[in-house]
Order: sequence, then structure tokens, then C-alpha cells
Amino acid sequence: MSDFPEFRERGIVAVHLLQGVVDEKTAEVWAILLSNESYLRDYFYEIGLVLVIDREEGIAYLRQMNDDERTGGYERIPRLFKKSALGYQNSLLTVLLREEYRRFEEEDLDNERCVVDTDEILEHWKSFFPNESDEVSLRKKLVTAFNHLEKLKFVRKIKSETDKWEVEKLLKARVPLEELESLRNRLVTESNPKTL
Repeated sequence: MSDFPEFRERGIVAVHLLQGVVDEKTAEVWAILLSNESYLRDYFYEIGLVLVIDREEGIAYLRQMNDDERTGGYERIPRLFKKSALGYQNSLLTVLLREEYRRFEEEDLDNERCVVDTDEILEHWKSFFPNESDEVSLRKKLVTAFNHLEKLKFVRKIKSETDKWEVEKLLKARVPLEELESLRNRLVTESNPKTL
């Protein structure tokens, strides 16, 4: 006889969440998540994580507790997710893609997915590098940033089309519109430093 506790389906969802994003498109996992929401919230709180469920977008993910939430003993729990700054180029692409997602939601009534083309984004990207004229180099930096954001599950490369990327709902959840403008202004300042 096994010493393991009885199997519970919520363990499936817990592992999916630790691996990344749970999407309502995965119907079985999404249903288990919603029916075990209270338990899963408490479980992840115990290890210093917050379960975020965005029903409107149909996604769920984990985030590390903010510093102001790490009180009452929670500050003693080691961080599971390491904080890492995105860096200028990755932050820039995040802003450009978030703007594309906003446009997609407001203007594109025909498509279910927000898909962007590398060369179209490159046109916006170039304006943030006014002193760099080598388009091949700029494109290479852009593709590197796309690949980095793919690891963060902000975008997904469309395999059938070489230069197309789907912008994932997670990017919208992580960069709300109210933060978009301030982040964009900061990037503009960094690309055009004031001269004395």
C-alpha cells in the first residue's frame, strides 16, 4: 500500500500553474481550477505565491507576493520566482506589443487572435534607435527580444509563418493600460536623453 495521500485533481492544475499560464482553452484544467479555486489560493499563499485568475480574459497565473504583502511571517519564505529586469529592448518590445494588443481589441473585430508581423513592429522599433541606421542589426535585436518574451509566455511564434507572432493574453494581464503610458514615456526618455 502506498504512503502517498489520495490523488486529487487539483494537483494537475497546481503543476500547470507552476509551469506557466493556465488558459480556458484547456477546458478540463480550467474547470478543475475554478472548482478548486479556494484551495489553490490557500495552497499557493503558503509558499508565498498569489494565484491570479482573470475570468474575463480566460487566463490564470502565479505571481510572487509584493514586498508590501510579505508580512506576518511571509517575508521569511524564500522567493520562488527570481525578479529580473527586462532591460531596455525587452521592455520596449513589451510596450509596442501591448499597444498592438490594445489596437487589436478596439479595432480588429474579425480576428480572435492578436497576430503581429516582425517587419511591421520593426518600423515602430526603429524610431527608438535614432542614432542606429543598420537595419539588419536592429532587426536582429528585435528578434532576440521576441525570443526572450516568448520564454516569458508573452508571445508565441506561429510556426507556419516565419515572421509572425501571436501576442498572448498574459502580456495584457501583466501590463495593464494604466501602466502602459508611463512605461512608454520612460522608454521615450531613455531613447532621447536630455542634453544639457
